[in-house]
Amino acid sequence: MNELQFHNGLYVTKERPISFLAKFMPSFHFWVRLVGVVMRSGSLARKGKYDEAAWQSSSREIYNFVEDVGGRIQISGIENLENLDGPCVIVANHMSFLETVLLPGMVLRSHEMTFVIKESLLRYPIFKDVIQVCSPIAVTRTNPRQDLKKVLNEGTRRLKEGVSVAVFPQSTRSHIFNPEQMSSIGVKLAKKADVPIIPLALKTDALKNGTIIKDIGRFDTSIPVHFSFGKPFRVEGKGNEEQKRVTDYISESIAEWTRELEVAVK
Repeated sequence: MNELQFHNGLYVTKERPISFLAKFMPSFHFWVRLVGVVMRSGSLARKGKYDEAAWQSSSREIYNFVEDVGGRIQISGIENLENLDGPCVIVANHMSFLETVLLPGMVLRSHEMTFVIKESLLRYPIFKDVIQVCSPIAVTRTNPRQDLKKVLNEGTRRLKEGVSVAVFPQSTRSHIFNPEQMSSIGVKLAKKADVPIIPLALKTDALKNGTIIKDIGRFDTSIPVHFSFGKPFRVEGKGNEEQKRVTDYISESIAEWTRELEVAVK
């Protein structure tokens, strides 16, 4: 699978022909193909043949699935990540399942990575086999003190091994960003491990929440998918200013993308 092609630090989906089936049933077309790659990846994982290169490749396939149905992806600021010599903590908002499967295609270009995830994902059929490739840090979301201790201990260990850690510190996924829902767990981890933070603003509400299964919803190709990596910085003092810096970056990025979309549809 080909690498993502960036120009001046920017990736933008190129125009491509869209099949009749993809235009007529984009959500069906997207999910059938995604389930196929997840099942194939899960089979490889159970055989011990799903490594980091395979993870990056399968993530890149999903970019194609998005774009093949008419979805548009824009990624900016990748140089802020790729110019780092060592690992970092990536602190992002959380809108949908989409960022979980697309982010490896970006980060693994330059850094090993893992996620902080909720424990229930380790029980998902098929997907649990795939996510094990990165040895994720699983938290309960019911015991904040225990979760913080685990993230700080395991996260620091992974960072010292050279593995970057992606954290979604919101209490739950939401298509509306509320800074008050962002815990400071990513800032605390970066401070303890003495590594930089990279704020990541994302807008993936093109993938709607499902009515029966939350992860499986309609794909709205009229809404662009955005990722923007901010400049790295280290935590000084208690981290309050750094937490605000992260949430401000995310808020401002989402507000700009929302304005752009409103102008485009007028």
